[in-house]
Amino acid sequence: MKQFISTYILLFACFISCAQTLERVHQPLYYRAYIELVSKQNLGYAAEKLNIGIAEAKIKAAQVFNDPTISVEYGDNDDRRMQMGRSAAVELSKTFSIGKRSADIDLAKSEKALSEALLNDYFHNLRAEATLAYLEAVKQTELYRVKEDSYENMRQLAQGDSIKHALGNITKVDAVQSILEAEMSHNELMQAQTELYNSYASLALWTGAFSRDTLYVPTGTLYLAERVFDADNLLTMALENRADLAAALKNADVARKALTVAQRERGTDFDLAVGYNYNTEVRNEIAPAPKFNGITVGISIPLKLSNLNRGALHTAELQAQQAEINYRQAELEVQNSVMQSVRKYLSLSEQVGRYNNGLLANAQSVVDGKMYAYDRGETSLLEVLNARRTYDDLRTTYIETLYNQAAALVELERNVGIWDITLFFTP
Repeated sequence: MKQFISTYILLFACFISCAQTLERVHQPLYYRAYIELVSKQNLGYAAEKLNIGIAEAKIKAAQVFNDPTISVEYGDNDDRRMQMGRSAAVELSKTFSIGKRSADIDLAKSEKALSEALLNDYFHNLRAEATLAYLEAVKQTELYRVKEDSYENMRQLAQGDSIKHALGNITKVDAVQSILEAEMSHNELMQAQTELYNSYASLALWTGAFSRDTLYVPTGTLYLAERVFDADNLLTMALENRADLAAALKNADVARKALTVAQRERGTDFDLAVGYNYNTEVRNEIAPAPKFNGITVGISIPLKLSNLNRGALHTAELQAQQAEINYRQAELEVQNSVMQSVRKYLSLSEQVGRYNNGLLANAQSVVDGKMYAYDRGETSLLEVLNARRTYDDLRTTYIETLYNQAAALVELERNVGIWDITLFFTP
């Protein structure tokens, strides 16, 4: 008897300690505040934002004109010995590339538009992934409550069986079995607590803030109002709203602009030069000459024999074709993913409906009936334990199904390119 009482005291102390620990580290985190932190503090998103600044810098770099060149020359025509005089010359030249600068600017602007589209797509996916992490934490909270309720029921059952054994109403084997079941429930509760804490801690990865002393606790729910979607309307919205489709379209535009750059690069550059030279007096008796100034103007045009090699141009042409094909492939993938998401969400909604139509309530009534019959000595402990496990398994499966339904909605809206997930969370 003393052994039984000591075991109950130990189990109850563990339960109280666990509850106090949970209460000490919890700090509520509402979904709207959570997503705002994700948008402001997520380090991956902050790094992606820098691509916009990089693209803007490339636009400025593309706007630079070709630099002029200045050259200075000095000549001594053996003036000391033959008195042929000296000369000095200065020349200013510049290379002109017709159409290349404007093509580079257009390409840089297209790359910036692509960076903006990719950033929107990154945030759309980031928001969905962060929401799934939030839902996972909500799910773990609900699963912990199932284990908590199960442990508390088994603890009370073991306590009652101890009293019954002391009174001689049940055997020692049944009393020991109840204690073992309570201890096993406590171990499962501890495992559930670990998974719960890990899910809470994972939220710090998305918010970009880590604290060793505080665990942020989501305040949402897995229970959703049933949503009705029109598949044709969703397909239309997906083709209009998907950020990755916009990025694929921008990528095709970048490829076309890169082709234009490759074509302009094959154009002929030319150099214009203007020079001034000064010559001193030639005092040689055979060929004397007065000092004089000269002006030169010249143009140089390279012979573009390199244009015989069309490798770079052909590469750009193929890349443009590839980008167009990739865009059409992305459209097909979007349409397929939307239909798969719709079917998955509808299936899970139907499964949730089955649970809500009396399945859990019937399992609860079976447990209550078995407990009542067990207290009256009309049934065995094994039947009570089996009913309890069935009920706990049903609750666990129900929570998993609710989570899968909510996750399916997140995936559906991610695939369509819309977002109203905040509607089912506490504001």
